[in-house]
Amino acid sequence: MDSKRSDPSRGAAMPLAVKILVAGGFGVGKTSMVGAVSEIRPLRTEEQLTDRSVGIDDVSGVERKTTTTVAMDFGRITIRDGLVLYLFGTPGQDRFWFMWDELALGALGAVVLTDTRRLADSFPSIDYFERRRLPFIIGVNCFDGALRYDTEEIRAALDLDPKIPVILCDVRKRESGKQVLITLVEHVLAVMAERQRQGAAVR
Repeated sequence: MDSKRSDPSRGAAMPLAVKILVAGGFGVGKTSMVGAVSEIRPLRTEEQLTDRSVGIDDVSGVERKTTTTVAMDFGRITIRDGLVLYLFGTPGQDRFWFMWDELALGALGAVVLTDTRRLADSFPSIDYFERRRLPFIIGVNCFDGALRYDTEEIRAALDLDPKIPVILCDVRKRESGKQVLITLVEHVLAVMAERQRQGAAVR
């Protein structure tokens, strides 16, 4: 369902547009998630993997992957009336990280997708958002054939703050991806409220 702008003559509020990042390691499912949840045709900047990437892109665990995002993925989803999320999927390879600062500009939160077969690939994204104090959650993409772990095991392995949500998902499914985004929005609101309380206490 597309978002509709309210008629100003009726005094209704305009939709609130929020920028969200979908981040994580190479081949973790960022493009799939944006494509699954977007209510518009997603913008993709994918290129074919070639032999030039051998030794540069680590495809262990995702050997069947044939394309890679070289700039970003872009999509849009209306969570509820008056709240529209603009999704920006980040490139996962090290050589494209220079683009992250531009993509993160103006973002209110991020989803860090993880693959339990390559859990260590999540650390650069987690470190990046922690340094920027950008609220984020962990979405554990449950790949076919991968070992299953509960959320507390994953939280411990990633050494996460107890307040950071960890949610299991299948990013190929729209409803699963939508629930991840709803969890992120709720977390962002909680973080903002906590920061306001801390600011008031300091004053």
